[in-house]
Amino acid sequence: MENQKRLYGWSVVAASWLAVFCLFGYRATFSILKVPMSADMGWNQTQVTLGYSFMMMFYAIAAFFSGLILDRWGTKPVYFLGAILGAAGFYVTAQVNSLYAYYASYGILAGVATGMLWVSSTVSVRKWYVGNTYAKMWGIAFAGGPMSQVIMSLFVKNSLASQQGSAWRGAMELLALLTFVCLVLAAVLAKKSPEGYGLKPFGEAPQAPGGGGALRVRGIRESYATYPIWGAIFTFLTSMLAEFLIWTQVVSYWSADLGMSLDKATYLYIIIGVVGIFSMPGMGVIADKVVQASSCESQGRKKMLIYGPLVGALACAMLLMQTSDALVMGFLSCILFAIYWAIVPGGVVGYLGAGYGRATLGKIWGLGTMIVMGIGPFIGPLVGGYLKDATGGYTYSIVFALCAFVISGAFGSTLPLSLKEEARPEAVEAPKPLKL
Repeated sequence: MENQKRLYGWSVVAASWLAVFCLFGYRATFSILKVPMSADMGWNQTQVTLGYSFMMMFYAIAAFFSGLILDRWGTKPVYFLGAILGAAGFYVTAQVNSLYAYYASYGILAGVATGMLWVSSTVSVRKWYVGNTYAKMWGIAFAGGPMSQVIMSLFVKNSLASQQGSAWRGAMELLALLTFVCLVLAAVLAKKSPEGYGLKPFGEAPQAPGGGGALRVRGIRESYATYPIWGAIFTFLTSMLAEFLIWTQVVSYWSADLGMSLDKATYLYIIIGVVGIFSMPGMGVIADKVVQASSCESQGRKKMLIYGPLVGALACAMLLMQTSDALVMGFLSCILFAIYWAIVPGGVVGYLGAGYGRATLGKIWGLGTMIVMGIGPFIGPLVGGYLKDATGGYTYSIVFALCAFVISGAFGSTLPLSLKEEARPEAVEAPKPLKL
């Protein structure tokens, strides 16, 4: 039974790794593909970036429904749907010849596909790994993101190197095939919650008599009447404003404002992914140790949600200090972005899982993701594109991101350590009080 549990646990992590790999494939390739796409189609940067913003808007809507599917039927159907829509998003976009067709294909198809991947990958790992085991295992799964950033960026760059004009179309068609294969494999590997196999999650601490709220079924209205979910949403939202602006604009900042070649800027961008491959599990281990040294899991996750955004702010400051000759500052900023990236996205789910339990975390965080991703990643890149068109450069975009990271850390400092509620008769297990 223990061997089966380990096998299933690692299978869940592997499926999440593949899902995250495909999700970040869209993010990693957009910052490179938008340049030749803009030149070939005659669109300005605001128009091209708006397609990405539409993608994130539909991502947000799909995230909520994927959470409902996840809690009821598990991740298999989510990943199968993601395989079909994710492949279609790339392939159909490769065939477009008008701006509105681009918005429909990349915005709707890709948006729904990617929205089904984030909540399912994070929550499925949280359902199997809790306490001081979650962050490390999620870090391993989340390493699929930076791995995608490295592989996909190099793949797209090489696909565009020897061709001109519409070479971006062929690159997208190949990305469609890769996305389909990876997500079908993820669906095969995916597992239900451990209770569906008569198992318990890894890392679950012994419960006090009558204690433990991990399996309590909480409604959305009940959950959203408490501050912790809103504090986590505001923390994540302000980080997403900054993060998505940086991911979509930083290559252009290096090439347009600092005069780097596209090759050099792309390789510098890839450093974030290379470092992230190691920072994801590494920071996960550190986060779990912080939890172990704290009075409760919520306190440890809160600490990381304060430090993480401030690391992102420091990375933005280094970008602003960088010159065309000072590659060291750019290199250091990439390392810091990779560290931030390893802390905040998974840390929010860890914090909420500690407070709200696992049973209905999918729909609770699915709605939270819909709110965050419907605003942050939509507005962030749009603001970046607007500020560039309005000022002629990307400097003010980086300043905006820096301020958003600082505000995110401030919201993180307000997160409470408990829901401050009493156990109710319908609870499967009464909630274990969290220390203040």
